[in-house]
Amino acid sequence: MDLDLRKVRYFVAVAELLHFGRAAERLHIAQPVLSRQIRALEKDLDATLFERDSHGVTLTAAGRQLLDDGHALLASATATRRRVQRSARGPHRLVVGFRAGVVVTRTLRAFGAAHPDIEVKARRVEWDDQEQLILDGTVDLAYLRRPIREQGLTLLPLFTETRVAMLPADHRLAGKQDLVRADLDGENWLRYANPGPDDVPIRSIEEKFEAVASGAGITLVPTSVAEQYSRPDITYVPVTDAEPDQVILAWEAARRSPLITAFTQAAQGLGDQD
Repeated sequence: MDLDLRKVRYFVAVAELLHFGRAAERLHIAQPVLSRQIRALEKDLDATLFERDSHGVTLTAAGRQLLDDGHALLASATATRRRVQRSARGPHRLVVGFRAGVVVTRTLRAFGAAHPDIEVKARRVEWDDQEQLILDGTVDLAYLRRPIREQGLTLLPLFTETRVAMLPADHRLAGKQDLVRADLDGENWLRYANPGPDDVPIRSIEEKFEAVASGAGITLVPTSVAEQYSRPDITYVPVTDAEPDQVILAWEAARRSPLITAFTQAAQGLGDQD
């Protein structure tokens, strides 16, 4: 039996919330309908996906596996729909994602000059959505920074950048010519991927500014970010032994597109960051 994407979407909502009532609200359907769809999916797969008891709902091993696969499956279906719709609408368009600090202007201009019939758009992506926006077709390819969740992506390393410490302007080290990591021992580092239970995740460069300026912590950023973004209450100091930041061009591994091939060739041909 073919896997019903609607049932998978229902399953993912329950698996993420571990609550049938809240999942039904998110999906705008009645809870009994949702329960029937999940039971039907379990029958289709011949596997129990949830353990249900008086304490609530938990995922079984089969459920955890389907949650892992389900995200990629739904993203692929969404991406396929978007690509078909773009082809049907015309004219051709290429959407290029980029992280803060990465300058894509020269490559976009070179690509546009070589392909005047293609509409080229740029869209900024953040660390927590950079892979998903490629996989679901929101952007066709993107300039990413590590760490990267590589599953489903083809990666093309382009260049590296040195990194600098982002500090409050009145920080004890703000006037230094340069630093080493040991100079920053004992500092409070901003957390991104795994914030504490009471923390609001930091996503954008603007949010980093606010956190650093307020004294909440410090962080390392690529040199290009320091060159492009400045504030009087923020200062940057080079950290000579910091691991370089790597910029990587990425696109969906299963996708075969002459436009993506042409863009990657243009990006490689222009070499270093502007």
